[in-house]
Amino acid sequence: MTTHRYCDGIARRDFLRVGALGSAGLSLASYLRATEAGEVQPAKGKSAIFVYLGGGPPHLDTFDLKPDAPAEFRGEFNPIETNVSGIQVCEHLPQLAKCADKYAIVRGISHTLAGHELGTSYVNSGSRPVPSLIYPGYGSVISRELTGASDLPHFVAIPNTPQRAGYLGVRYAPLQTNSTPSAGVPYSVRGISLGSGKTPEQFSSRNVLLEQLDTGLDEFKASSKLVDGLDRFGQQAFDLISSPRAREAFDVSLEDPKIAEPFGKTKFGQSCLLATRLVEAGVRFATVSFGGWDTHSGNFKKCKESLLPELDQGLSGLFTTLDQKGLLASTTVFVIGEFGRTPKINDKAGRDHWPRAMFALLAGGGIKGGQVLGASDDKGQGPAGDGFTPDQLAASFYHSLGIDFRKEYHTSTGRPVTIVREGTVIPQLFS
Repeated sequence: MTTHRYCDGIARRDFLRVGALGSAGLSLASYLRATEAGEVQPAKGKSAIFVYLGGGPPHLDTFDLKPDAPAEFRGEFNPIETNVSGIQVCEHLPQLAKCADKYAIVRGISHTLAGHELGTSYVNSGSRPVPSLIYPGYGSVISRELTGASDLPHFVAIPNTPQRAGYLGVRYAPLQTNSTPSAGVPYSVRGISLGSGKTPEQFSSRNVLLEQLDTGLDEFKASSKLVDGLDRFGQQAFDLISSPRAREAFDVSLEDPKIAEPFGKTKFGQSCLLATRLVEAGVRFATVSFGGWDTHSGNFKKCKESLLPELDQGLSGLFTTLDQKGLLASTTVFVIGEFGRTPKINDKAGRDHWPRAMFALLAGGGIKGGQVLGASDDKGQGPAGDGFTPDQLAASFYHSLGIDFRKEYHTSTGRPVTIVREGTVIPQLFS
């Protein structure tokens, strides 16, 4: 697993260790009216894939190019046409240009958290972080709200994720693969594979013994989310290990070579392939982490030689394969980093942190592809108009899955908290 060192000097494994439409969100009242009138389409998503671009991808060099801006802003890359008239993306994203009809580009997203950790927390939960509470990530909420098969994990992170269960408790924490698949090689995940020659029958006998030893903890379990979660993890571990369906879903070497080929052989591409297999098998939520975007120096070299080609191949494979398998309509895909990068290029040929303008891609789950929502100004420094917020994206993401983003949860102390504190649906995503 790759360790990225960000500009604040802390080595992290993705934070596990430490069209100009202006503001198209709706107030609660107008949202309810629009829903009743049928202007906001009903949810179609049954599962989701969240792609996190850790470090902050440069919006001006990917999906929000400014070819008419001064040279110190526009950078070295040129825009190319996509298969949707009027929509352009970076020249180093040719495969994504060919499938732009599959996804929506949201530009002019803006917030004020320029630090990696705070920005990461914000875009992975949809609620602006506060010191007193850890908000659950998307995967934990979806695990709670959408029922799934007992022999499949509900929330899988490839290879890991900064999303945490927060006040929902450890029972809604992710299963992290802690590694990425290799093309054509059988892939196993600790907690799914038995190993050491053990059989499901042997593991079952061990499981019964542990249940007998656990009886003395019953009273404590009733008042502890931690122990309750661990107890459920034990049962789920048994269900997963004894399930051929789970083991096969994780094994990318079983995929048809013609389907696997477009994903390429990079870690990111193979992770995207694994995510498609998981949702096809019935997993509700998979997240793929692709870091390395903290390009304070050598931005254009890194983007041209590795970051953009890998992103192009993996994401285009994800969109097109989901569509070919008939899964895109029922699978919401959400792609985002914690912020954009400075429009003005620094003296190291790099771009620095810039939360005032960024982009996201959304697809599937009733979201209309082949469109651009929002815009940044002529130099990519901020939204043209009111812009969008991570909260609005979160509300829209949950809406696509039939989850009421206004639903109220309660912390262990009884404190009421809505799933998304400030969010409103972006109706144009669904029209």
